[in-house]
Amino acid sequence: MGFFGTILGFFGFGVGINIGLIAGYFLFIYFQPTDVKDPEIKPLVEQDTETLQKMFPEIPLWIKNPDFDRIDWLNKFLEQMWPYLDKAICKTAKNIAKPIIAEQIPKYKIDSVEFETLTLGCLPPTFQGMKVYVTDEKELIMEPSIKWAGNPNITIGVKAFGLKATIQLIDLQVFLIPRITLKPLVPSFPCFANIHVSLMEKPHVDFGLKLMGADVMSIPGAYRFVQEIIKDQVANMYLWPKTLDVQILDPSKAFRRPVGILHVKVVRAMKLRKKDLLGASDPYVKLKITDDKAPSKKTTVKHKNLNPEWNEEFNITVKDPETQVLEVNVYDWEQVGKHDKMGINVVSLKELTPEEPKEFTLDLLKTLDPNDVQNEKSRGQIVLELTYKPFKEEDMGKSFDETQTLPKAPENTPAGGGLLVVFVHEAQDVEGKYHTNPHARILFRGEEKKTKRVKKNRDPRWGDEFQFLLDQPPTHDKLHVEVVSTSARNLLHQKESLGYVDINLGDVVANKRINEKFHLIDSKNGRIQIELQWRTSS
Repeated sequence: MGFFGTILGFFGFGVGINIGLIAGYFLFIYFQPTDVKDPEIKPLVEQDTETLQKMFPEIPLWIKNPDFDRIDWLNKFLEQMWPYLDKAICKTAKNIAKPIIAEQIPKYKIDSVEFETLTLGCLPPTFQGMKVYVTDEKELIMEPSIKWAGNPNITIGVKAFGLKATIQLIDLQVFLIPRITLKPLVPSFPCFANIHVSLMEKPHVDFGLKLMGADVMSIPGAYRFVQEIIKDQVANMYLWPKTLDVQILDPSKAFRRPVGILHVKVVRAMKLRKKDLLGASDPYVKLKITDDKAPSKKTTVKHKNLNPEWNEEFNITVKDPETQVLEVNVYDWEQVGKHDKMGINVVSLKELTPEEPKEFTLDLLKTLDPNDVQNEKSRGQIVLELTYKPFKEEDMGKSFDETQTLPKAPENTPAGGGLLVVFVHEAQDVEGKYHTNPHARILFRGEEKKTKRVKKNRDPRWGDEFQFLLDQPPTHDKLHVEVVSTSARNLLHQKESLGYVDINLGDVVANKRINEKFHLIDSKNGRIQIELQWRTSS
């Protein structure tokens, strides 16, 4: 019975399977379920947010969130540059990791740890969008949404106790939204001193890990365990408000804050060359520190004098005494036309001993080129007395306004009077209806002075200085400053006012110095920066 039962069971199983398949086929073809409805088709604009997110789980943030901007241009840039960035990043990573590994392996009795293979693969990260915050501080805050499903191949060989093991990282996926803060913004390249990075939420990290060729992540429980450890460790270190801080520039060099004052006394000049037709010259001296945008310092003009004596003193801020140079230019003043240069020379500030006055007698040269044969001709000499006074530690954080001492008025200043010095630095957002070729017009006690004209510029920088020698302090006077645009091409509107301001000089007399930006009257947004000094002989 056993043998016959087995035979019958085999045929019964085979026949039953065949009958079941045929019956199922006919039921599927000829009988339709009654509870299945046709899908409802709607345009995407009529779908609600929840439905859209289910339909398109990979919608970029710039679509879902209006605060995020689309930056496809950056993705295209990364795609083109990735082969080169891959090599550069891997090389940098090796250079950073090698000394750290060399320092740590003796603690664990490991012979060596080396990168056998290190490549980030051919798939670059993708930026899904970028959010930028606008603040009143000198900083730039960005939150990019980054997704990287890469194919890196990172293989590390570890040798210990005569044995070698290889660890391989593959198929890396990283989704994160970091907050990147560049601050403070500074006027030195790359225009920010520090980078602060923090994560706004726990990142998603997924990868494959092989040990000696075996997939470690396939071990039951290992995948979730490793995932949670990585997320928690990264979050503990960099989840906002914790940050990763990277210094790019030395703050003192980035801001280039003043570190001292150079006191310059222009004593006299000797044997200057004749520039005028009548056999004389009208010399004056301009002083300027290199790598400084501040206006040049000027002496008074000594008319018809080839051996002038000034004995005028000036204070100039110093930001780097090791590299900066004092540039001395002597000009022949002309009432009409361009002033002729009579000679030039320089003094390196590193030649000065702090707090010790030093006198220099400089030969005036045609140019600063040592190979220029024209420098062999005698153009006279100029005598200067220089003293470098570095700031004390407690003064290093102060601004120049708090530390500088104003120079005294010239010796020929009337008793009880003084010298009113007007620095016209720059203007912003000045715009004319017909043309914008601005210059500043200064009117004081019937005397008019003008800055140079800047063509087609809404934010002109002049850096011009004007002086008014007065018998009495201008306590109750006003200084009229007007920004004017002129154009010879526009015959109907050759001259146009871009705004003006009247400055009360009583504050200047009381405080000795003011440096402010004034809003221009009859201008929508225009402002002008004026610095005023009241110098007395006492």
